[in-house]
Amino acid sequence: MEQDDDEENLLRSVALQNAQSILLARQRAEEELIRTKEWLRVTLASIGDAVITTDTAGCITSLNPVAERLTGWAQRDARGEPLERIFQIVNEHTRHSVENPALRALREGEIVGLANHTILIARDETERAIDDSAAPIKDEQGTIIGVVLVFRDVSERRKNEAALKESDRHKDEFLAMLAHELRNPLAPIRNGVQIFRALAPPVPELQLAIEMIDRQLHQLTRLVDDLLDMSRITRGKIELRKERVELATIVKGAIEASRPLIDQRDHELTVTIPPQPIHLEADLTRLSQVLMNLINNAAKFSDRAGRIWVTAERENDSVLIRVKDTGIGIPAEMLPRIFDMFTQVDRSLERSEGGLGIGLTLVHRLVEMHGGTVEARSEGPGKGSEFVVHLPVAVVIQDPGPQGKAGHGEAVVTPAARRILVVDDNLDAAESLGMLLGMLGHEVHTAHDGLEAIEAVAQFRPDVVLLDIGLPKLNGYEAARRIREQEGGTSLVLVALTGWGQEEDRRRSKEAGFDHHMTKPVDFADLQKVLAEVNRAARKDEEEVAEAAGQG
Repeated sequence: MEQDDDEENLLRSVALQNAQSILLARQRAEEELIRTKEWLRVTLASIGDAVITTDTAGCITSLNPVAERLTGWAQRDARGEPLERIFQIVNEHTRHSVENPALRALREGEIVGLANHTILIARDETERAIDDSAAPIKDEQGTIIGVVLVFRDVSERRKNEAALKESDRHKDEFLAMLAHELRNPLAPIRNGVQIFRALAPPVPELQLAIEMIDRQLHQLTRLVDDLLDMSRITRGKIELRKERVELATIVKGAIEASRPLIDQRDHELTVTIPPQPIHLEADLTRLSQVLMNLINNAAKFSDRAGRIWVTAERENDSVLIRVKDTGIGIPAEMLPRIFDMFTQVDRSLERSEGGLGIGLTLVHRLVEMHGGTVEARSEGPGKGSEFVVHLPVAVVIQDPGPQGKAGHGEAVVTPAARRILVVDDNLDAAESLGMLLGMLGHEVHTAHDGLEAIEAVAQFRPDVVLLDIGLPKLNGYEAARRIREQEGGTSLVLVALTGWGQEEDRRRSKEAGFDHHMTKPVDFADLQKVLAEVNRAARKDEEEVAEAAGQG
């Protein structure tokens, strides 16, 4: 009997100990759960992003303080409410409702990546730009038990982005205006050089002065063009006009453009290109500009009587063009940054060669736009530099043979005398260009604003109108439209002669009725070509009239 009681007491003691162990384990688990929940609460309260969690039905289970602040909903009011009521979002551009990323995460069971261009409409109707993402919450068995939505207020970032865009817009407008204002005084200077060349006595000192002015004029014009080109490339506004072009033509054009600087500094230039033709699908003007910039740099940054090598070689489906010099070289630490904008190897006064530090950046961007690469090499200061351009070779096609195109050496037809109206609010530009044209035998009349231009066309009846765009009283675009509306206005040739030279300006001039768009300071040879085209068209019309009269 006593033995049975002992066994029973032992069993009760063991059971009590087991119960106490179970209770203790449960208490510890509950305490751990409380600590975990508190840790999670503190963590969610501490992070900078807003966090909302829901159950499987998409109803709110929690909001952290940031989410409460952004949505305007307290957690006690939001708990159990549908997520769409608490988290209302629309697209910032269309103002249409946007699919809630948390509901999509619940539906698909996958993380929904960061979305943007979204506006959160808070409880008090205030709006904030946000970025958001969502992910399903899964238990140990992988079953979805809810979803977590994370979002942040990016209003300040959007304001900064908008400010940067506005700043870029103002910068581009400033650069365009700067180019226009610089080109205006360049135009009469170039006209004056042409007049001096034609009329100045053959005094060596005077001829040297004329050539010096012309070289510096070309340099200033190139700086203005580089500045605008860099702005256009940065904004993605440059479109390459690709055609099938021979490498030798590109090299020849670049060397011709760089020759005055090379000769001025007494450099020895060696050019080596393969005898067999190498064709590229390229913009002839832009690739010539690339090589010209590299050759000009070699000439500028080499002491007088230095050496420059321009070589090209075929390498499988590519062509390698090397421009090497005996100049100041490039320090090793500068090589990785040599193509960055506004970077110059040596800014010291003793070695200052001018420039804006954008020429190599322009080279790099234009080469990339042609599907190629460019690299800089140098053994260090005083040991010269080498720039290597890799470009893809065009697919070989059968040469169709001569097509009757005129070569570069074709003589410019001297235009017959025409009635020409020159319109420019810069009096020096108008008078100097009128003087040049008059020296060629043309009958020239000048005007200095848009309204005066329209009246002069009606009275003077010109064959050609050289019309500035930035005119007082009436701009050149509107003046061109009104000229075209006049009697006989459709038959005359309208040439925009302006400091505005961007693609948008050319498009607008074409829409306004201009036949040609030329930027200041205009190359007089190019202007003569336009006048020669007028003569050819006039002769054709005269021949057609004579033929019609003969048949009659």
